[in-house]
Parts: sequence; C-alpha cells; structure tokens
Amino acid sequence: MDHATPARFLAAGEATATDPTQAADWLFPLPLRGHSARLLHQQLPLPHPALRISVIIPAKDEVANLPATLAALAAQVDWHGQPWPAGSFEVIVLANNCTDHTAALVRRQARRFPNLVLHVAELCLPAAKAHVGRARRLLMDEACARLEQVSRRHGIIASTDADTRVAPTWLAAIQAEIAAGADAVGGRILTEMGGPALHPLRRIQTADAAYHLLCARLEGLLDPMPTDPWPRHHQHFGASLALTARAYRQVGGLPEVRFLEDEALCQALRRHDLKLRHSPRVQVLTSARRQGRVEVGLSWQLSEWLKMSQQQREPHVDNPVQLTRRWQLRRQLRACWSGCAGAETAALVTRLALPESVVLLQLRQAPTFGVLWEWALAHSPALAVAPVPLSRALLLLPRLIQSHLVAEGRSVVAA
Repeated sequence: MDHATPARFLAAGEATATDPTQAADWLFPLPLRGHSARLLHQQLPLPHPALRISVIIPAKDEVANLPATLAALAAQVDWHGQPWPAGSFEVIVLANNCTDHTAALVRRQARRFPNLVLHVAELCLPAAKAHVGRARRLLMDEACARLEQVSRRHGIIASTDADTRVAPTWLAAIQAEIAAGADAVGGRILTEMGGPALHPLRRIQTADAAYHLLCARLEGLLDPMPTDPWPRHHQHFGASLALTARAYRQVGGLPEVRFLEDEALCQALRRHDLKLRHSPRVQVLTSARRQGRVEVGLSWQLSEWLKMSQQQREPHVDNPVQLTRRWQLRRQLRACWSGCAGAETAALVTRLALPESVVLLQLRQAPTFGVLWEWALAHSPALAVAPVPLSRALLLLPRLIQSHLVAEGRSVVAA
C-alpha cells in the first residue's frame, strides 16, 4: 500500500463517531463499562487528594521496554528542574492478556521508585476485545473518573506507550499548554532508530516527517488557528496525547476501535470544536520496532516503509496543491459559518460545487464547525485530494509556502 494514512483507514469505518448534538452528562461520572472496567477499578487504590495528572499506559508483554518507560516518568521535573509535588501525578499500567511477567515487573519498578505513584492492574480481555482501543479506553475512563473523584474536571489524562520514553519536562510542557487554553495536546514523537540496515527506512521517515511539518506550516499560513499556532507539528498519537477530563467527557470518551483509536479521539475533539495543540515542547522518544502490538500503527508503518525501500518504491502522500485549496475553502467556510463580516457565501458555494440550498441548510443547522467541515469533506468534490509521490510533494511545498508568504507580504505593504 503506497498511500497509507490514518485518515484513509478512518474513512473505511474503523473509527466511530460521537455526535456533539447529544447532550453531555456533566453531573455523574462515566459509567463503568462492563465487567473489565469494574475489575480494573477494583484493583486500584483511591486517588491521592492532590492528583492533577493521571498517566495511562496499555501494556501487553512489555517486560523488555517498561523499565525505561517508567524510569523516564519517575524522572519528571518542572520547568525549574524540581520534582513534582507528592501525589500530583500518577501512572496506571494495564497489563492486558500478557504471557510474560509485565505486572510483576511494574510492581518491582514501584519499589525501585518509591516517589512515583505507580499502579498496575491485570486483565484478560475477551478475544474480540483484546485490542489497544479497548485497553486504552478502559484506562482513560478510569483516569477520568479518578480525576473527577478529587474534583479535578480540568485535570489531565495523559497517554503514552510501553515502548516510549518521555522527556523530563513532558508533564510540565503538557500542563503549560493546557494552562494556555488547549483542551488537548499532541506531543512530538521521535523514533529511536540506529544501525546501517535501517538507513533506508530512516531516509523515508525523515522525508515523511519533513512533508508533514511543511504541510503544518502551509496549513497555518492558509487557515491559521490561534489555539495551534506555528511553530507546531502534526502528531497526536497514543505515545504522547493528553486532554482534560472535561474534554474527555465532552466527546464521550475514547472511541473503542481496534486501531487508530488516537486518531478517532482527535476526530471527536475536532467534531466538538475543542482546541487541539500540537506542541513542539512536548516530546517523547519511541522504539522503532516493526513487530508491534496493533494491526495498524507506527510499527506497521515502519514495516511498510522498509518493504518499500527494499522494493525501491516511493511512498505517496496527499497532493499539496489540492491541500492548499482544501485549507483555503475551510477558512472561507468557517467565516461563513461564524457570520464574519465580508464572508462571501455565494462564492464559497460555487467553489464547493454543491447545490446552494444544501450548503445554506448545513450552515444553519451544523451545531459545530467540526461537524460542518466533516460534512463538506464527505460531499464536496472540490475538497478531494489525490496522492502524489513524496519527492514531488517535497518539491511543491516550499514553493507554495514561499508564494503565500510573498503574497501576504505584498498585501501588508499595500495596506
């Protein structure tokens, strides 16, 4: 598969939708969803009264990786290099369907790091539910309930993976972004990759990262979001993803899908017009293993890229020229939906290539801009994007960025 992106898989129906028009229940905690949720809850002690951040880690047969992951969390410091106040954050590991001694290892690590509030629970999920979406959902539901139990609706649920080492200021950077107004924070995920055998894979991954960062720069120029300004990146995956308990409740929790559950959660955040920040200050380092624990994820993508390099094939990505049109139309659509002065609805309708009555009806009825934009993407032929070779996209993007910067500069001078 040359053109493999999370959005493509979500479009195939793996992700589930949460309807923002449904009334949110703000008064009662999330229900314990079935037998597994109750078992998880029963294995954990009461939350510390000072709890502000609950870090969750799904783990299946992770004896080899968890020691470094937990050591990095035990080494968390604030911006001044000082340890966090006692009980202000906790780490919950769910050892699900393990055939090794993952849970026992976590208990040993808890004794090794007595200042780290570290909990572990063990579950054997039914075969149909034994996937990362279910495990992460169980953990996030429990983390949300624990934060609400100590009256921290704006407390933070932070997700990472068992093969990932967070930076020493990971929690401090997440907290700073939330304090600045973000509802959720995607962290920059760097990959640990060495050895000459992986050089071809490293080249593809570096080129792919350059493409996505250039896209983020162009998107920020064409449709700037005050809540996610440049500099920013493009990642919002389970290895480094955080959100407030309030936001988690508002979207109805993590969509329980077999894979790409992190993408599905971020889709739900956008559908509710919640503020997702892609912060360069929030960083983690994850492994480059190519035999992962999920059907589609980083390990799968790395494996696909390695096959491409061996077969001398090039990955394909979304056409930047068509993305430019999409982001320009999104900005126009948002202006019309918001009722901004000078918004040209008639011109927008023409560019979307949709019946005027249909567009006007959606503009009136959409409960959020996120819902409206999803509808437009699903129906407007003008928003379609085709794949192009990665090398071609890397040639186009700097030119598109420069062209916009020059045009923007001229408009400022003219003003």
